[in-house]
Amino acid sequence: MKKPSLYGFTQEQLEAWLGERGHRKFHAMQVWESLYRKRVSSFPAMVEAGVKPEVARILEEAHAIGTLEEHTRQESVDGTVKFLFRLLDGNLIETVLMKHKFGLSVCVTTQVGCNIGCSFCASGLLAKSRDLTAGEIAEQIMRVQLFLDEAGAGQRVSHIVVMGIGEPFDNYTHLMNFLSIVQHPKGLAIGPRHITVSTSGLTAKIRDFADSDAQVNLAVSLHAPNNELRTRIMKINKALPIEKLLESIDYYLERTRRRITLEYILLADVNDRREEAQELADLIRSRPQLLKLANVNLIPYNPVDEHSQYQRSTLEAINGFYDTLKKNGVSASVRLEHGADIDAACGQLRSKQLRGDEDKEPVAAGV
Repeated sequence: MKKPSLYGFTQEQLEAWLGERGHRKFHAMQVWESLYRKRVSSFPAMVEAGVKPEVARILEEAHAIGTLEEHTRQESVDGTVKFLFRLLDGNLIETVLMKHKFGLSVCVTTQVGCNIGCSFCASGLLAKSRDLTAGEIAEQIMRVQLFLDEAGAGQRVSHIVVMGIGEPFDNYTHLMNFLSIVQHPKGLAIGPRHITVSTSGLTAKIRDFADSDAQVNLAVSLHAPNNELRTRIMKINKALPIEKLLESIDYYLERTRRRITLEYILLADVNDRREEAQELADLIRSRPQLLKLANVNLIPYNPVDEHSQYQRSTLEAINGFYDTLKKNGVSASVRLEHGADIDAACGQLRSKQLRGDEDKEPVAAGV
C-alpha cells in the first residue's frame, strides 16, 4: 500500500491524529521539529532525534516521510535548479530553485497537469489528472532544502512562489494546508510576506483567499487588457471575463489592503504593442484602488515547441510597453529571468520527458 506523506499534516492535524491514539501535544511537537528543524529522513532517525519510539512506530505504519523520487535535475549557470520528481503513482512534477539577491526561492507545483488551458503555456499541454496533496506540495520544499543541506553551505529556502504546474486555487484546501505547514514558526518558519500564490483568475477563490486572512502575496495572471484578446490566449476568460475578475480583485483589495501583482506575459505582435500597454494603463487607472496597490509584472515569453505560434517580444517592445505603463503612473517591473540555458518555461522539462524527447540532455541527472 502506498502511504501518504507525513509532510501533509498541519501542526494542528498532527496533534489531533496523535491525540486520538493516546499521545500528548508535546509528542506532536517533537515529531514536527524532527521533520522541519532536524530534517530527519527516516523513522529510526526520528527516534534518534528524540521522538518516542511508539509514536514513530504508529506514524510509520500509516505514513511515509518521503514520497517523491528525483527523476531528473537540471542546473543552470545562473544557479537555477530544476527538479523533475516522480510521485508514488508514477506521475511527474516540476519544482524549481531560484537564487536571488534577497534569498533562495522555490517554485512549487500543485497539480498533475492543468485544466486552465492557456494557449501559450507548457504546463497545460496535458490536462489535469489529479490534485497534489498538501504533503506532496510541502515535500517539494523539503526535497529542495535537503539538496541545499547536502551542499553544506548553510543555505535555506527563504521564499516560496506557488506558480508551478497547475492552478493553485483549483486545489484550494490542499493549498491552504500547505501554506499553514511551511509558515509554522517551529518548522520552516517562512513568513507569509515571503510567499506568493499565483492564480489564472478563479474569482470565487480570490474572494475566499481574501476572507482567509492568509497574509500571503497574491499574483493574478492577466496577460491581456480586453476580453477579446484575453479569451483568445486564456480560455478561462470566456467563463470569467475581465469584468468579473476585476470585481473579485476589488474585493480582495478592499478586504486585505495588500498589494497585488498583475502578471502579463509578453507575446510578440499579440499583446505587446504600445496600444495594448495604453489600454492596460487605462484599465488600471479606471480603478483608483487598483492603481494604488497593483504592480504589473511584465514577463518575457520563453518559447515552447508545441506553441510555435508565439514568439518572444523584442527588447524594444518590452521597453516600449514598460515605458507606456510608467508614463501613465502605473507601477511596473520586468521579471528577471532564471534558467535561460535549461528548459526555462514551466512544464517544459516534464513535457519533454513524457514525450521521450532526448534532444536536450539534462545538466545533472537524479536517481
